[in-house]
Amino acid sequence: MSTELNPQAVKFAKKLIEEGKIKNDEGQWGEHNPDSDEENKFLEKHEIEEYGNWHLGLDSDKGEDTKGRYKFPYGDFKTVHRDGLIAAKERAAQQGYTDIEKAADELLQTLEQKAS
Repeated sequence: MSTELNPQAVKFAKKLIEEGKIKNDEGQWGEHNPDSDEENKFLEKHEIEEYGNWHLGLDSDKGEDTKGRYKFPYGDFKTVHRDGLIAAKERAAQQGYTDIEKAADELLQTLEQKAS
């Protein structure tokens, strides 16, 4: 698999955190992670690049105009979720994507500082 860090998503997430668009939640990411219907509704009103901003990973083997190109979601299309960053960090670590793991960890630390 050729998944790499999506630098545009990292920049976007930092901006959202700076603006206070965060959820310092402690639940399970599965409770907040947008489902396929929510993703499709977002894409009805936004470009695929905007969808990509909500994903820390980019799979260059997938088509540019497909949802499958984007991996490691961290938010709900409105806010950055603490549990989303934790999930992205843990999955990236398990799958050996150290650049994505590191970026998720840095964003998580920034979010926690902003929330305190």
